[in-house]
Amino acid sequence: MDIIFLTLCTLCMVVILQILRMMHRQYVTWSKVRHLPQNGYPFIGSSLALIKMSGQERLQWCLSLMNSFKEGIVLEWIAGMPVIFIFKPEFVQPILTSTANIDKGISYRLMKPMLGEGLITSTGTQWVHDRKFIAPTFHTSILNKYIMTTSEKTTILIKCLEREIERNSGNAIDIVPFVGKVILDITCDTAMGVNLRIQEAENEIESVIDRMFQLTFERLLQPWFWIDWLYYLSSSGREFKSVLNKFQKFSNEIMRKKKALRQSQSNHVSARKKKGFLDLLLDENEKTDNPLSDDQLQAQVHTFLLAAYDTTAAATLWTIFLLGNNLEHQEKLHEELEKYSQDAETLADGTKLSQLKYLDRVIKEALRLFSAVPVITRYLTEDVKIGDYILPQNVEVALPIAAIHQNPELWPEPTKFDPDRFLPENSRHRSSYAYIPFSGGPRNCIGQKFALLSMKIVLTAIFRKWRVKSVKTRFDTIRTTISITYRPDEEVFVYFTPK
Repeated sequence: MDIIFLTLCTLCMVVILQILRMMHRQYVTWSKVRHLPQNGYPFIGSSLALIKMSGQERLQWCLSLMNSFKEGIVLEWIAGMPVIFIFKPEFVQPILTSTANIDKGISYRLMKPMLGEGLITSTGTQWVHDRKFIAPTFHTSILNKYIMTTSEKTTILIKCLEREIERNSGNAIDIVPFVGKVILDITCDTAMGVNLRIQEAENEIESVIDRMFQLTFERLLQPWFWIDWLYYLSSSGREFKSVLNKFQKFSNEIMRKKKALRQSQSNHVSARKKKGFLDLLLDENEKTDNPLSDDQLQAQVHTFLLAAYDTTAAATLWTIFLLGNNLEHQEKLHEELEKYSQDAETLADGTKLSQLKYLDRVIKEALRLFSAVPVITRYLTEDVKIGDYILPQNVEVALPIAAIHQNPELWPEPTKFDPDRFLPENSRHRSSYAYIPFSGGPRNCIGQKFALLSMKIVLTAIFRKWRVKSVKTRFDTIRTTISITYRPDEEVFVYFTPK
C-alpha cells in the first residue's frame, strides 16, 4: 500500500513540475512579447472561437485584426501560444527574406505525418541540401517539356466536360471534380512520370487529400491533440490515420510503377526521353555523393503531390468562378485567345502561352482574391527588428496572405475583380511583398512555375471552347474552407456555352 501511495505521489509531483515548468515558460514568453499591440487576453486568445468559425468567418476575423491594428502588427494567442500577425509589406519583407529565420511554424510540424521531412517541412542544413538538390528539376527547360503531356491531359478534360454538358442538357455543372482530377492527372504524368489515367476512372484520392488537410487544421487549433498518442486515440486521429493510409497506398503505387517502368526501360534509352520530376530526382540521386534515403525520396513525392495538386486545383477553380462572374473580363480573355490561337483544337505551346498577357493578369488577380495558401508562418530563431518593435526569438510569426491581399491601403476596392491592377504602370510603385501568393525569399514556392504552366494550359483549353457563367454571382456567397489551403467547401456550378 505504501509503495502504491509513493508511486502516486511521485506521479503527481512529476505532473505538477511539468505544469509549473510550462507556466514558467509561458510567463517568460509573455514577458518578451507584452510590449506588442495585443488582441484579447493573454494565454486564452481566440482558439475556441476559431474552431467554431467557418472558413469565411476565419478570413473576416483576420481582416478585422488587420483593420483594427493599423500599425500592421498584433499579438494574438492561439492554442495557448503567442502568435505575432504581420500585415504590412515592409514588415513582411524582413521576415521572408531572412536567411536565418527559415524555420516553419507549429502547423508544419503537424503536417509531417503527410509530408515527412520534405522540402516544405525540413529546415536547417537538411532544407538547404534538399532545395539545392531539387531546384534543377524545376528549370524552365524541364517545365517546357511538360507542355505536350499537360495538353494531352487537358484534351481528356475537354472530352469529359463535353460528356457531362451533354448529359445535363444545358444545365449548370459542378466543375470541382473535373478540375481536381485534371490537375492530379497532370501532376502524376508530368512530375511523377506515371500515367494513372485519373480522369478516366472513379477514385477517391481527391477527397482523401482534402480530408487530410482539414483534419490537420482542426488539430492545429486543439493543442491537447498535439500530443501524438492522445490524438491517435481520438476519433479524429483514427480518421486521420485511415485517410493517411489511403494516401500512402496511392503514393506507394506511384513509386512502385515508376521503379518498374525505369527497370523495363533501362536498356531502351529512347523510351526514357520524357522525364518528370521523379525521374530527374532519381537520376540525381544516383549521381550524388550524398543521396536521399528512400524515406526522404518518398517525402519529396508526398510534398510535391500534395502541394501541386491542392493549391493548383484551388487556384484554377477560383479563376473559372471569377471569370464566370465577370463577363466583361472574360470577353477580353476570349479576344486575346482568338488573337493568338485561331484554331480551338490547337494544343497550347510555350510561345503562345508567353503571349497571353491578359491571362497572366487574370490568374494574378484570382490568386490575390483567393490565395491558395491563406497563411504562412515562421518560427523565429533570431530576434527581428520591425518598425519600432523587436520580435523575440522562439516566437511564431503569422503572415496572413489572404488578408494582406485584401488590405484596402494596398488594393483599392479590394474585393473587386480587376486584372488591370497588374498592368506594369499600376504595379510600378507597389511593394513586391504586397503580393505573395507563392511566399517570398529563400523559402518561396519552388513549384510556382509548374503551377502557373498547368493553370494556363487548362484555362486556355476551356476558354477557347466555351463561354462560362457562374451560378452564384458573388464570391462571398460561396462557402469556403480556410485551413491549410483556401478552397470552395461546396459545389461550384457553371454554365458552359459553346463559342
